[in-house]
Amino acid sequence: MRRMGLDVGDKTIGVAVSDELGFTAQGIETIRREGKKKDYLRLEELIKQYEIGEIIVGLPKNMNGTIGPRGELCQAFGEYVHNRSRIPVVMWDERLTTMAAERTLLEADVSRKKRKQVIDKMAAVMILQNYMDANPQIGG
Repeated sequence: MRRMGLDVGDKTIGVAVSDELGFTAQGIETIRREGKKKDYLRLEELIKQYEIGEIIVGLPKNMNGTIGPRGELCQAFGEYVHNRSRIPVVMWDERLTTMAAERTLLEADVSRKKRKQVIDKMAAVMILQNYMDANPQIGG
C-alpha cells in the first residue's frame, strides 16, 4: 500500500508518495491552491494514479504542542479529504519540517528561486518519511 504525504499551505500543497513497500518517500508535485474543490480534484487524480491507501497530513503545532489557527485549517482539510475519498487520514506533527527542508536545500546550494519551487514538496517528503520511520510496523 502506498501512502501520500501532504504539506498543506495557504497557496500550495506539497505532495509526496511512498514506494509500495512503505520505506521511502518521494516528492511528486506542488499543487497551486485554487479552492478546496479544485485542489481535491487534483489530489483525487494522484490518489488514483498511485493507488493511495493512507494519507498523512502535516499538522503544524505550536512549539508548546498546542494547535493554533493554521493547525485547525490543516485538520479541516484532512477531514475534507477523508470525507471525500474515504481513505484513512492521519494528522502528523510537522513542527520544523519546513525549516529542515529549507536547511537541506541551502546545504545543497539550491538557488532561492528553485528552493521556492520545491520547498513544499520537500516538506511533504519529510512529513511522510518521518511518519513511516516512526511507524515501521505498518509499512507496505
